[in-house]
Amino acid sequence: MLLETLRKNGVLYLIEAWALGVFMVAASLVVIVVEHPALPVRAAIPSGEVRRAIIGLCMGLTAVGLIYSGWGKRSGAHLNPAVTVAQWRLNRISTLDAAFYILGQFVGGALGVWLVWFLMPDYMAHPSVNYVATVPGSAGVWVALGLEFLMSFALLTMVLALSNSRKLSPYTGYFVGLVVAVYITLEAPYSGMSINPARTVSSALSANVWTAVWIYFGGPVAGMSLAGWLYRLRYRKRHGECRTMALHLSGAQNGCRTYKVLWWTEEREGQPISHQTNS
Repeated sequence: MLLETLRKNGVLYLIEAWALGVFMVAASLVVIVVEHPALPVRAAIPSGEVRRAIIGLCMGLTAVGLIYSGWGKRSGAHLNPAVTVAQWRLNRISTLDAAFYILGQFVGGALGVWLVWFLMPDYMAHPSVNYVATVPGSAGVWVALGLEFLMSFALLTMVLALSNSRKLSPYTGYFVGLVVAVYITLEAPYSGMSINPARTVSSALSANVWTAVWIYFGGPVAGMSLAGWLYRLRYRKRHGECRTMALHLSGAQNGCRTYKVLWWTEEREGQPISHQTNS
């Protein structure tokens, strides 16, 4: 079974590694350019808020590019173990596939940060960059944990709603990019804005900075899992007692007559409209 799964879906696991690796390379380079004092941007833009907005815009655009890339569409562009766990709990992805997705995300992200450090060690190690590590801000660990939870919950709630709307689903990735940009601009001083365990570990491995790393596991996984659970609760109320809301890479149908996720915003009574997406 393991070898068959690797043969069938191995390229998707590599895509997940590639995607988070590219994201971390982009994050490292953008922060270096914007924040390193040896480069002109920091002196030209003294406002930390404006510089964060620039970083947020760049990373939001990076997320959009990855989501809508040919490879990103093939894997569903999870890029985040918390997203994969939530999708697994919704039975949208099998246990084995989820495990390899998560492994790919951790390995790819770590390699991305390591690559930039290998090529630009002095820049990455500078305190203004600090390997783009995510650490709690001056408000403390519990504030950081709460914000990581809330941001993760809100993001996946939005994704689940938009990706199952006939009119809005094609634009889900753009909304994700916008939210990422806003989060980085406004929230980064409080928790570092991770909402992604693999993103945090990727930087921590190179920086050897593990400050309160547990909040970047607990907050995002709990927040996205709760978002998925509440979405499924609403789904069941509308469409009956179904055990699954399966998409691609899923396991058995489990007897659910609505195997594919419904466009719940536009279905007609007795005539469910189904659609298969890559969310």
